[in-house]
This record gives sequence, C-alpha cells and structure tokens, in this order.
Amino acid sequence: SPTQPNFPGWRPGPNAQQVRPLPHGVPSNARPPTFIPDQRPPPNVGFPRPPPTGTRPMSPRQGQMIMPSSQPVQINSTTGVAGMKPPSQVNSGQIQTTIPPSSLGTSQYPRPQGPPIATRPQQESDVNNIVSQMSNIGIHQNLPSQHPNQHPNQFDQSAKLNKQTRSKRVHHLSSDLNSSTYNSSSQNIYPQPPINEAQPVQQQQPIFSPMVPQPPQPGQHNVQPMLNQPQYMQPPPVPGPQPPQPPSMARPAGPNVPRSKIDPNQIPSPVAVQEQDQELYDEKPYMTCTKTIPLASTDFKAVDEGNSNPRFMRLTLYSIPNTEDLLQTSHLPLGVILQPMAKLRNDESPIELVDFQENGPIRCLRCKAYINPFVIFVEGGQKYICNMCLFSNEVPPEYFCHLDMNGRRADIDQRPELKYGTVEFTAPEEYWARPPAPLSYVFAIDVSWNSIKSGMLAKCVETIRYILYNSESIPTECKVGIVTFDKDVHFYNLQSQLEQAQMLVVSDVNDVFVPLNSGLLVDPIESRTVIEALLESLPMMFAENKVIEPVLGAVVEAAHMALNSNGGKLIIFQTSLPTFGPGSIKHREDPKLYNTDKERSLFGPQDSYYKNLAINCVDSGICIDLFLFPNTYTDIATIGLLSCLTGGETYYYPNFEVQRDGEKFAFELHQNITREFGYNALMRIRCSNGLRVEEHFGNFNMRNTTDIELAGIDSDKAFGALLKYDSKLDEKTEAYVQCALLYTTSTGQRRVRTHNLSVTVTTLLGNVFRHAEMDTTVNFLAKQAVSNTITKPLRDIRDQITDKCVKILMSYRRHCASSSSPGQLILPEAFKLFPLYALTMLKSKALRGGANLTSDARVHCMRLIKSIGVTESIVGIANEHGKVKLPPLIRVSYARLENEGAYLLENGQILIFWLGRQLSSEFIRNVFGVDTIEQIDPKLSSLPELKNNTSIQIRSIINYLQLQRSKYLRLTIARMQIDATEIEFHNLLVEDENNGAMSYVDYLCFIHKQIQMEVNMSD
Repeated sequence: SPTQPNFPGWRPGPNAQQVRPLPHGVPSNARPPTFIPDQRPPPNVGFPRPPPTGTRPMSPRQGQMIMPSSQPVQINSTTGVAGMKPPSQVNSGQIQTTIPPSSLGTSQYPRPQGPPIATRPQQESDVNNIVSQMSNIGIHQNLPSQHPNQHPNQFDQSAKLNKQTRSKRVHHLSSDLNSSTYNSSSQNIYPQPPINEAQPVQQQQPIFSPMVPQPPQPGQHNVQPMLNQPQYMQPPPVPGPQPPQPPSMARPAGPNVPRSKIDPNQIPSPVAVQEQDQELYDEKPYMTCTKTIPLASTDFKAVDEGNSNPRFMRLTLYSIPNTEDLLQTSHLPLGVILQPMAKLRNDESPIELVDFQENGPIRCLRCKAYINPFVIFVEGGQKYICNMCLFSNEVPPEYFCHLDMNGRRADIDQRPELKYGTVEFTAPEEYWARPPAPLSYVFAIDVSWNSIKSGMLAKCVETIRYILYNSESIPTECKVGIVTFDKDVHFYNLQSQLEQAQMLVVSDVNDVFVPLNSGLLVDPIESRTVIEALLESLPMMFAENKVIEPVLGAVVEAAHMALNSNGGKLIIFQTSLPTFGPGSIKHREDPKLYNTDKERSLFGPQDSYYKNLAINCVDSGICIDLFLFPNTYTDIATIGLLSCLTGGETYYYPNFEVQRDGEKFAFELHQNITREFGYNALMRIRCSNGLRVEEHFGNFNMRNTTDIELAGIDSDKAFGALLKYDSKLDEKTEAYVQCALLYTTSTGQRRVRTHNLSVTVTTLLGNVFRHAEMDTTVNFLAKQAVSNTITKPLRDIRDQITDKCVKILMSYRRHCASSSSPGQLILPEAFKLFPLYALTMLKSKALRGGANLTSDARVHCMRLIKSIGVTESIVGIANEHGKVKLPPLIRVSYARLENEGAYLLENGQILIFWLGRQLSSEFIRNVFGVDTIEQIDPKLSSLPELKNNTSIQIRSIINYLQLQRSKYLRLTIARMQIDATEIEFHNLLVEDENNGAMSYVDYLCFIHKQIQMEVNMSD
C-alpha cells in the first residue's frame, strides 16, 4: 500500500459468529442424503452491455451462465486451513511481503521518530468479532490435500468445472519447517477405502464408528456415530474462565436423535472456492458488462463498461424474475447492497468528475434520475429516453450532439457520464444545504479517573499527535479542536499567537455553552506549537483526577454548537457509563434476561435523549465516532445511537489495556481519519419501471421513505435495500438500479456520485437460481435479521433463517430438479454452500443463543453487521500479483488439526496462532526464540524478530494478512490444552458443534430432513 502509515502503535489491518441448538432434530428414519450439485451445462451468457448511446437497449439473452457456487458471507462462516510446505520445499523468495524491503521480516511497520510503542501482548479472549465465524485463516504445513488412496472429492468436481466457489481459510505451518518430507501421521488423517469412479455418489459410505462418540483429537478422522445413537447433552456454561476443551462431536438437538452416515469430506466445502475463482482474474480484468460477477472475496481489477464496479453495488439476483409471483416461488430475496464510497484497487481507473457548471447534471424531468450510459438518444440527438421511467426528455442546447449511423453520440468518448457506470458530478448551489467548507474535527477526550488508570488518555493524545503531525492524514485546510471532559467540560483556545493553550471550564453541564467565539477550531499547522504542548501536558494535568462519572450528553451538545454552521466530525473517547448530567442513563444490564425472549429489551435505547441529539447532529451535518473503553457495562444500545444515526462508527475496547490494545486502538483511529470520507450527505436509490425500494437496512437516519440522511459516510459503510414490484416487468428489456449520493468532500467540494446497474429480466426460475449471488444474499439476509432483533426474540430470528434456507432449497428441488430421488439432497450450484452460511449466521455473536455474551458485545456486533459491505463480510485473501505466496488452506474443523501443527486462524477481527502440543522444538526456537511450548509467552501481541527464514516468512504472512483488513488484526497465542484463548479458537471452528449449535454435517442433515417433510406434505 503506497499510503502505509508509520506511527507509533500502527499495525496494518473484513469476521465470525455462533448459535443455540435448533428446536428440531433429525428423525431416526432419516436416510443419509446424497449431495448432487446442479451441473447443467451453462449457456454462454453474461450480463447485458449498456446499449450504444442513441440506440434501443439490448434485449436479455436467452439462457444464463451458471453462477459459481457462492461462498458464505463472512458473516459467520469459517475459512479453511491452509498448509505450508516445509522450509526445504519453500523458497524464501516465494513468500514476499508487500512491506518495503527495509522492513521485510519485521512484524510491524518501520517505527517513526517518537516515543516507543508498547508491544506487550494481549491475553483477552473476548474478541470484538463482528461475526464470530465469518472467515478464519490458519497456518499448517505438511497436511496433504487428501489421502493418497482417496478418490478426489466428487462433490467438489462441479466446483472445478465452474471454478467459482468460495472458501474460508486457515493456514497450517509445519511443526518442522526444516523437514523435507511429510509426516506420515499427516498423510493418514482421513483414511478412506478406495472409491470406484463409476460408483454413484450416493453409494459411497464413509467410515463411521458404532461406539459412543468421543471428542476428536487433532490428527484423527472426525468419525460420525451411528444413526441410532442418542444425543449427549452438554452441561450449561459456567460463569468465569473455562479450561480449554476440544469441541464435542456435533449432535442435533433432542433426545435419542440418530446420527447421519455422512463423510464431512463429501459435503460442500468453501475451502477451494476462493482460490479457484481467483485464478479467473489473476491474469485478466473483470469487464463489468460481459462476465459473471466475481466472488466478493476475489481480488480483481474491474473495467467499467457501463455497469458500476461490484465494489460499489451488488444485487442478490442478476436475473430478475418478471413477476412477483415468480420471485415468491423462488423464496430468494430481491435486494441490493450499496457501498457508495468503497475503495478502488490501486490499478483501477479513478472515478471521473464531470462539471456541468451552474446548470448542474442532466436529469430526467419526471423521475429525477441522473443521465447514465443506459439512456437512449432519439430524434437525431435532440431528445433522450430515460431508462428508469421511459420519459422522453429534451436535450439542453449546450449538451446537444449529432448521432452517428449507429445512433451513438459522436462525442461519446468525451462524455464519462455516458460511458461509465460510476461518475461524480459537481453540485451547483441549488444542491447546497449550507455553503460547503473543509472538514472540521473535534476530539472530545475523557479525562476521568478510569481514563488515567487504564492508560487510555496517554495513548490517545500520543496517537492524535502523530496523526496530526507525523502523517499526511488530515486534509489541508481542515480545522481541529480539542475538548476534554469529566464532570465538567473543558474548552481550549488554540490560537497560534498564544504561548500556550487557554483552558475554559463549563461546570453547569445542564446548561452547557461554548465560551469561545474564536480559537476553538484552528488550523493544525498554524497552531502546531500550541496543540502539541497541550497534548503533551494533558496526562500530567489530570494525573490526580478522582472523578469517576464523566458527562457525555453535555459534550455532544457543546460540540453541536461549535460545528453547527458548517458541520464536521466529532470523535469521542469515553471510558464509563454516562450516569451524570444530561443524557445520564442507568445500569440496566440483567444477566437473567440472557437467552430469554425479554433479552431484546436490552437491544434498544433506554430513552429518546441520544436519538434526538443524534438527529440534531444529522441536521447540522455532524458525524460522531465513538471510541469506547469500558471495564463494565456501558449501554452501547443507547449511547451508540450517536454514531449509528449519524453515519459514524463505534469502536469497542472492553477492559482496555495499553500493552494489549494500544496498537489496535492507534491503528483504528488512524484508519478512521485517513479513509475516504464525506459529510452532509443524502442518498437515494431509484429503480426502473415496475420496481421500487420497500425497505432500507443500515446505520443512518430517515425522515421519509426515500432519502437516507447521513451526517457522514466513509469507504467502509454499506447499506441494504429491499426491492418490491409495482407491476410486471418486460422480459424483453433490462431492469435498472441507480444510486445517487450527494455529499461534501473533506476538502469542501459539493458533489453527486452516481452508481448504475443493469440486469436481465427472466421468466424462467432456473435462470433466477443460476444468476443468484450468494455473497450478497447472505449479507442482505444478515442485515435484515439484525434489523429485527428489537421486535423479535433471537430464537425466532434464528428459526426464520433456517426456514429461509429450507424454502430456497425446496423451491429449487420442486421446480428445477423435480425428477430427482427423494433421498437426494439437491443443491443449486450457486447456492450449494448456503446451508453452511446460514449456519454461520446462526453462530454469529449477533444472533447466537446462550447466556455467556453481554448485551454490549451483542449490540456492537449487530451494528457492525448492519454497516459492513459484502467484500468485507466475505473475508478473502488478495493475491497482490504473486508478491506473497500464502500456504494452502484446509477446512475449519478441530478434527483436521494435528498435534505437530501450527495454525493461523483469522476472521477479519482477530488473528489466532494455535500451537499443537507436539510442535517441534526447532520450529518453536525459530519462531519464538525459546526451547519449549511452555516457555512461549501467551501474552505476545507480535512475534519476536528473529533472523531466520522461518521467522521472516511467518511474520511476512501475518503482516500481509493485516494489510488486507480495515480493522486491526490483533495476534493472539493459543497453545493446545494450555491457554484459555483456545476456547475462542474453538468457537471460530464453524464446521464443528459449538456455541450451542449443530455442526455443519448435522445442520445439513437437518435441512435435508425438513425438505423431505415439505416434499411429503406437498405430495
């Protein structure tokens, strides 16, 4: 990355979840299903090209390309585990780092001049995962892809034909990197009898044991018990830290539930899917109008041909049913996920800026849609037909151009708005709510006793100082203000002519005001001496502060007064529950409500104070970001509305420790300020005739049914929209969606950014399934699910997700594969991993059952899911054109681990380094610099910098993974059967039974049985 920051505590850096048992079990008469993917030959059909400007749109092609088996949205699905070759087989040049050569082999970026950074490790197992099973990446070395006698996975053959299937990742580092041969035990992990290639898939019988199931051990085959074996209930969770235990065998809920004879190796797997899809785009770009959309996890270069880059806009269906009845028959959702400010890849063309001067951009007189590549010019170029509403608009004289013999405008190559799906228009004064100005930042810092004790204050001022003066983070011409607070609010005059900052204290927080007419917001460059001196002195000024009840509402009210004229960004650093002053709230956390229907009362705000305050900030264009450092309950459901409604973000660091969490905090604050940002924003989604937006999902404010109000919007924020039918669609034309975002840039320019998408309309249900997009569908369903958590019990929401999975697969079986045997589980190619992703949603921290998760942690994850984009929810590994060669992956299950292995598991929020008990002493010395696994410091937050090939390679891989994420990946050590952090590692193994939920195998059997019941009832 050309913009790698280099400040103290900075580390480079999209997730996972969990569930309770479903209310139904697998009946004793259930037959093991046969998994048969849909392998119908795909016609060579892609998405519609934008019609040549001046001609009629192209009609949808007959037939559709089979959608590659979509991989689970990282909303709690797990990755596979990857294997790394022994050092003798791995050329050190193959594993290159994206970091400059000067820092190769280091676990951090080059340190800047300034105070040293605390690097003492963390041991906290309470990870702030947005979705606790979303994407795991592990590291293991000498694990072969399959047993020598094992026939290639017949189910995955379809994925190889299509090469578009997804995977989750766990990399396996060998316990003996200096060995040139594979360990014999690793070659026999999954012994299976030879399989006759002519033998039908349904006749393959995996190895199983008639004995009582035992917890699988690393290196053992995950044996499934007989169908007639009873369930063994797990004891209820006991409060407090638990000794790490391997996960138990997966069992469906209910007494005397039989077990299925299913080999986990024969069911759909996400492991190879991402790699196969990546191969398609390693050497050639994705043309946005001519090819099947890449997986969200794939690193690709997009060339805008009229449809917007998928990074900005993705639909759940790329072949839309022509009627609502056909859509309801499929049970698939029709929705769109928008990430309007998404970051482009470095080699992609930047968004073109079009300036129509004082007249503003060309818009349809009827529907107000912006001109785009899909409009049709007629009558020699004097009029154009709006693709959204088919209204004939007069072309302004200054915009007129003759058409060529093909009906295209002669100036098409000079008109980006007619050529590209995504463009920006300069907004004239009539689009201004207030005169645009460069962005102003106000840092509001808690200086109460908790802030001093935890070290948050010292780390906060150190990081702010670096961001302002040691990096190019703050845009030029921006202004900065600093406010501190405990039970009073402290304002600072930072005018450049002063020798030192002047502090003014407002004690009457119930009637707060701003005591400065000037000097609160200043140019950070002009007032550098004053600001640096203030930041350096703050920890000493409040070192003896004994106030334990910091005020919050008064701080926001004062900042609103200071930023009201032009808007801006308010960043609050808070350590305690605000129980003093305006907006004071009560401690209402009640563990007795956990895992009950009344638990949802903790997910909503206590009162309307912070909601009303947030709406006032939206009116003034003030975006609020919350950095929370509580050591107890802090009621994120209530105070989090400040960031939720204004388009900001909440960062959650429970039980903050500088040595453990300091680097994570420093990175995320820097990332918050450096990413692309707009404020005073308004967004609207428009659809072509026959469609409309029914509902919106995300973190924003709305006063009507059409306009999304955003005080701020950044490159990581995404939104969902549910589309409904107004009338029947014409299958001979395309359907269109346009998103328009009006916003002010950080430098003070008012702009309109438009994204456009055109897709085919079909009358065939088979085409709907073939062009369904798995990643977007799971992301959309997750947003829809967490939006209902206040009104519905979590149990009902989990049941609805499972019911949706059953209905979708049932619809495909009934209408697209009706001739199949009842004993076969038929999965559409594009949705063959949907049961796994549904299960991972159920296991997310936002939706899982159990009484061991606080409401703060749960609500935090819910709001992250509402704002996360599809690309980040499907955590993948970018290729970076071969600069880093990652180890291969294996599926995320405890039975696939080896005692001799070292695995790196990552989910977009945390990096866990799991070490087997029999890890070789040579590997331990090379990586950790000690002789035995017991001597490894479990609090390590970064690996020691040792001068050997193994150390350099592993630290380079970790640095590379951290570079791919928008959140800091904090390294956690988990030694097998030693560290309590191994519990968190086990919770991320989604394919196993954990968090009170079924294993992948049992859940798939359960889904199959539900489908069989539906078939029998319909017959």
